[in-house]
Parts: sequence; structure tokens; C-alpha cells
Amino acid sequence: MSVYEQIKSGLEEAIAFERGTLKADVRKLSVEPVAHYDPAEIKSIRNNTGFSQAVFAQYMGVSVKTVEAWEAGRNHPEGAACRLLAMTKADPQFPIKAGIVSQ
Repeated sequence: MSVYEQIKSGLEEAIAFERGTLKADVRKLSVEPVAHYDPAEIKSIRNNTGFSQAVFAQYMGVSVKTVEAWEAGRNHPEGAACRLLAMTKADPQFPIKAGIVSQ
């Protein structure tokens, strides 16, 4: 199907939906709350990856001082960092499988 045909088909679907002759595909999604991690959990997640604090910091996109602060309990990860920690906790090989860290 050409780009023109795809656009035309999409517009025809939109018109049919507006006229009430096409039912919308409705999906309900739920998002898990952001998990919070204590210093011991963060260190455990890092140790399970086998990364040094320096490599883990690069992977997380933060400074080594930030990782040190997380592991010492002086600071806490938030938002996207917690999501990345959750994915890494679930699969310590995630950084490598995702191509973020190479061996």
C-alpha cells in the first residue's frame, strides 16, 4: 500500500468514525506506579549487573557522585531513573540486551 493509499484509508476511517459508522478501537492501559528504592536495593541492583559505580553511573546517565549518594542514602533517584532501576532489577542483563552497555 502506497503512502497515498495509507493516508486516504486513514482519512476514510476518520470520516466513518465521525459519522458513527465505524466503532473506535478503545484500549485501556494502566501504568504501574514508580517504585522507590532504598540504598541497599540500589547497590544490590548495581552489583547484580556486575558494574562498577562508574559504569553504572554512565548507564544511568548520572555522575558517579550521584550513584555514591544513592547508595549512601544521601540522595534518592526519582522518575525515569527509578523506571530504569526497575527494568534493571527485573533483568540485570537489560543494559546489555538493550545495547546501552557493550562488553
